[in-house]
Amino acid sequence: MSYNWCHNPDCHTIETQSRVRGSGDNKVLRTIKINTNRQWSKDTIWDYFCNNNCLFSFLNKFRQEVANIRPVNKPSETPIKVEKTKSQDYRMRYNGNDYEKIPYISTRTTISRVDND
Repeated sequence: MSYNWCHNPDCHTIETQSRVRGSGDNKVLRTIKINTNRQWSKDTIWDYFCNNNCLFSFLNKFRQEVANIRPVNKPSETPIKVEKTKSQDYRMRYNGNDYEKIPYISTRTTISRVDND
């Protein structure tokens, strides 16, 4: 089996029973070991962090370093085509005794990518 240790440098300070190790008076809080052979988390961020708390603590602590790995200096854009279609639709209204159909015109907006290649 393949394992990683949680990459949050403060993982070992979080007081949970799953982190307690040792016997008698020699107890410690230990960083959680992550099984990287789990199918549901294969090749995801969960191969490196034991839970959301550790992931977001890490990101908050190292936010500047993470952002500097691949800085974004200008916005990215994707060409799209926007189509609006109108159609007859109905709402139901309760009139005290029964429901009645009330017609209205609905507008649906569809966004599709445009290939410029």
